[in-house]
Amino acid sequence: MMIASDDSGETVPGQCAPLRIGDRAPRFLARSTQGPIDLDDYRGSWLILFSHPADFTPVCTSEVVALARAAPQFAELGCRLLGLSVDSLYSHLAWIRLIRDTAGVTIDFPIIEDPTMEVARAYGMVGADARDSGTVRMTCFIDPDGVLQASNSYPLTVGRSIPEMLRVLTALQAVRDGAGLAPADWQPGAPLLGLPGETAEAALASEDPAGWFHASLGKQG
Repeated sequence: MMIASDDSGETVPGQCAPLRIGDRAPRFLARSTQGPIDLDDYRGSWLILFSHPADFTPVCTSEVVALARAAPQFAELGCRLLGLSVDSLYSHLAWIRLIRDTAGVTIDFPIIEDPTMEVARAYGMVGADARDSGTVRMTCFIDPDGVLQASNSYPLTVGRSIPEMLRVLTALQAVRDGAGLAPADWQPGAPLLGLPGETAEAALASEDPAGWFHASLGKQG
């Protein structure tokens, strides 16, 4: 396991503060259920990096099964999935074998091992003094340029919503060109909001008193 800089490839200290939207996702090299992983290999496509506290746990098992079943939907959106857990590679392999044999679901996306919690610390999933991964259930939405565009976290006791992950991904893609905004409860295919006016001329010229800052584009995302 290694956390590396984007440019030099040298090992760099993990940051323990959560990543902020707009930050470059820290590059790492790690072993996974599908061989060695270099985060740079995901450049050029959307990536959802999601962590779970431990293998062979109820909520985490339900999540990876649900994500595996929804994998074609993410693929249609040009997005790849990458799981992370502090458990060893051999634990991951035993877990996905058990899932296949009991649930009939094949986990086709890689799950990386992070036994030293280097990646979890670099992404701010756990604090510097954390002794275990009990709080690690974080989702990072990383754009094709390797920049974090959104993230969310859930406790050990609550699983993610896969439809919400798909909604957020679709919304991020819809507004990526900077020409519109996704409003509250936006769903794929619904109209986007226009960008607000930033001059007195724009505010006074609008026939609708609120139209200069809150108006539908009529453009579907």
